[in-house]
Amino acid sequence: MTDPAENPAERLVDLLDLEQIELNIFRGRSPDESLQRVFGGQVAGQALVAAGRTTDGQRPVHSLHAYFLRPGRPGVPIVYQVERVRDGRSFTTRRVVAVQQGRTIFNLTASFHLPEPGIEQQLPMPEVPEPESLPKLADEIREHLGTLPEALERMARRQPFDIRYVERLRWTPEDLEGAESRSAVWMRAVGPLGDDPLVHTCALTYASDMMLLDAVRVPIEPLWGPRGFDMASLDHAMWFHRPFRTDEWFLYDQESPIATGGRGLARGRIYDRAGRLLVSVVQEGLFRPV
Repeated sequence: MTDPAENPAERLVDLLDLEQIELNIFRGRSPDESLQRVFGGQVAGQALVAAGRTTDGQRPVHSLHAYFLRPGRPGVPIVYQVERVRDGRSFTTRRVVAVQQGRTIFNLTASFHLPEPGIEQQLPMPEVPEPESLPKLADEIREHLGTLPEALERMARRQPFDIRYVERLRWTPEDLEGAESRSAVWMRAVGPLGDDPLVHTCALTYASDMMLLDAVRVPIEPLWGPRGFDMASLDHAMWFHRPFRTDEWFLYDQESPIATGGRGLARGRIYDRAGRLLVSVVQEGLFRPV
């Protein structure tokens, strides 16, 4: 049997497999990594798992709205307390509070709905190169720097997603000339995630927080290199439109309509390779000069 610590995809599934310690209370692991704070996508994904575990499993998630209230501490377990707000004929609503060391660090409201027949329309997927024609993120960094720094090498080995930027990375201020506040990446889990739809939804929730705020930074500073800003996610909202698998390629198309007052807003649309719009995402982040 493969050790999940050696397989990033299995490690992600393991991370999302919460321990139930009471009827509506779950505990999630928080890996002891050399990070200043727990990755927000991890907390959001685990909270959604907790919410889903208290439903009958027949209604998929259709939306979530969340706030990041305090930074989580790596290596310390997080307890998720679920409130069963409503079980209606068409919708199920859950509220989740994430607590670490006695303090609330995150809260989430999730709604579940069995899709019904109705109108059909969507914005088309932008025309972009196929993922196989693009370099892996680690390879692109290695090509530019001549080698991959040890810290990035460790991160690349543990990264549960294959990430490929549609446009080549910008490395210098000159590269930013004419850059719009947009970014797009192809992504997929680096290995199979099983067949539980809730796991795929929560894994995509994890991934959705990885780089959405890139779109805010694109016209301001190179994405890879020393940062001029300390960044933190403030809130996060997602709408799930269609079933999907997170271990298959999806395009994460992102844009930022505005950054002002120390905050930047980003919007994302996630498509499958057939051009079907799967998920819509909105996030606001805090940007403070270092």
